[in-house]
Amino acid sequence: MPNKLKTLAKINFFIVVDFYKIRHITVNICLNLGITKYYKMSIRQLLLLFFLCNSIAANASKVDTLVLQSTFLKKATKFVVIQPNLLNNRLDTYPVVYLLHGHGGNYAQWSSIAPQLPEMANALNMIFVCPDGGVNSWYFDSPMDSTIRYESYITKELIPYIDAHFPTKATANTRAITGLSMGGHGAMYLAIKHTNLFGAAGSMSGGVDFTPFPNNWNLSSVLGKYDSHKENWEQHTVLHQVETLHNTHLAIIFDCGVDDFFLKVNRALHDKLLALKISHDYIERPGKHNSEYWKNSIDFQLLYFKHFFQMSS
Repeated sequence: MPNKLKTLAKINFFIVVDFYKIRHITVNICLNLGITKYYKMSIRQLLLLFFLCNSIAANASKVDTLVLQSTFLKKATKFVVIQPNLLNNRLDTYPVVYLLHGHGGNYAQWSSIAPQLPEMANALNMIFVCPDGGVNSWYFDSPMDSTIRYESYITKELIPYIDAHFPTKATANTRAITGLSMGGHGAMYLAIKHTNLFGAAGSMSGGVDFTPFPNNWNLSSVLGKYDSHKENWEQHTVLHQVETLHNTHLAIIFDCGVDDFFLKVNRALHDKLLALKISHDYIERPGKHNSEYWKNSIDFQLLYFKHFFQMSS
């Protein structure tokens, strides 16, 4: 056989082999999507579907669940990291937003409540980190229980780990924190106490002052009985901690639904920040203390953080 014909035969052979590989991959995708008429597709249609699926995959963000052995918590604890698509992005490093879950929740709560987070990571060029804060930690170091040291865990173990293993912009002006309910308290509490680590903080339906609720959420197990440990309770609330804050320390956004049982304490925090002349954004909108409210609220807070990061740079 002439050399030209041999070359053409080889090319045609590889095209056929590659086509059957593509067809096999595409058929599996079709079956997973519930498409059963794939056998009627032409070569052109199969190729178009294959490249469409490849395009979707190329633009997908990355979601990982990881485990960190904590010295402070004396146990291994999980966390979720949501990254933008690094392959299709020209940025070398990214700002980070820490998302704290509520009482009774865990590291997976935010992914469940706000499934739009991977899309938001791509759109806003941010990394999201969702730690596990335990069932009832309120994200401080308990003066009563030495195994509950979530303030130390997040600020001294988790943040250094994230900055060492992911492409983060590791400065306070490129790091924000927010959360819902117990996590809203935790985000504000940690940011106020560690302005060297966080440049912006938020809260959604946050329990920013839990002293009006002495019999709720088993708080006495981490702070002692309210009647005999009032100082513990007051010192570990956001409402008390803001007295240590200066106006330029943090960019602050917090919100609450008008039908939320934490509305009164959020209004009290707003009034106190006004009295202290500390700039902040406070929003009330229709809503209750539930997932529907937080799913909507997080989008606005992430846009606020995006603006903060841009202004800081």
